[in-house]
Amino acid sequence: MTARAKKLFSYLLKLGILVLAFWFIYHRIIKNGANLQNFNKLISPITYDRVVVTMVFVVLLMILNWVLESLKWWHLTRVLSPMSIWKAIESVFCGLTWAVFTPNRIGEYGGRVMFLPNRRRIHGVFAMAVGSFGQNVITNVLGSGAIVWFVYTYLHLNAWLMAGITVVALGFMALMLTFYFNIKWMVSLLNRIKFLKKFHRFFDIMGKYKTAELLSIMWFCLARFLVFTFQYYLIMHLLIPQIPILQMTLLMFVFFFIQSAIPSLDLIDIGVRSITADKLFSYITDQHIAVVVAISLIYIINLIIPAILGSVFVFKLKFFDRTA
Repeated sequence: MTARAKKLFSYLLKLGILVLAFWFIYHRIIKNGANLQNFNKLISPITYDRVVVTMVFVVLLMILNWVLESLKWWHLTRVLSPMSIWKAIESVFCGLTWAVFTPNRIGEYGGRVMFLPNRRRIHGVFAMAVGSFGQNVITNVLGSGAIVWFVYTYLHLNAWLMAGITVVALGFMALMLTFYFNIKWMVSLLNRIKFLKKFHRFFDIMGKYKTAELLSIMWFCLARFLVFTFQYYLIMHLLIPQIPILQMTLLMFVFFFIQSAIPSLDLIDIGVRSITADKLFSYITDQHIAVVVAISLIYIINLIIPAILGSVFVFKLKFFDRTA
């Protein structure tokens, strides 16, 4: 298959995923008259003032979320090329603009490191990988615990299978935390791979972070996780106030875990997110449209709006900067 054919196939595959996702949403939710009637009854008591107050809080939390990410990025870059906090904020928002158009948001790396000096940009990719790893550890550890609760509460498996799932989940959580706080082990393994040895100076960047620094980065990751969990809670509670807080929160943890494991493109991610959330929350509510609306609102506020704002900073990039 030629490169052009592969590119065409990739675009067709993404288009197919998008069409299927919205076809599912349309037939599962929108076309169902009962769902529409239930949703109309659900939102009828909600006052305009309550909507405005909730949305203002959600937007403020979005800003806090990305400021925390910027502080984490500022912290990570201190071992490479110290930058101001404002420059870190600019680079994070610019990365979000690039992320929207790339698979698995890989463009976010390129958008951020372009704010580093030319000779530090590749190093910046590996520094950012440490931060991403920390965020994944938080998502996977809390998500694994929530999955055990979900399986126990809703799937009613036999005791031996349940015990096996619990042991696997605990082992996975321990493995993630161990590798994160001993990231030098991973660097050592990468340096032993023959064809990767020439990149050891880049891998070694990840090994520069001490336990105390990794712990600081982890706190930023946990704070971000709690912030966007609270965002979902506010929207869900506005639309479906009868859902118990504990069940809602734990299902969100499972949702985040699944989302982190699904390869996607941000432009079509809204459909995938909606399907996933609808399936999960169907265990505790039949308000399918409300779930999709909540997921879509958070998606737009947390990703699309910052990506639009970040487009302003794209013009500040210096692609051919030769400074050290």
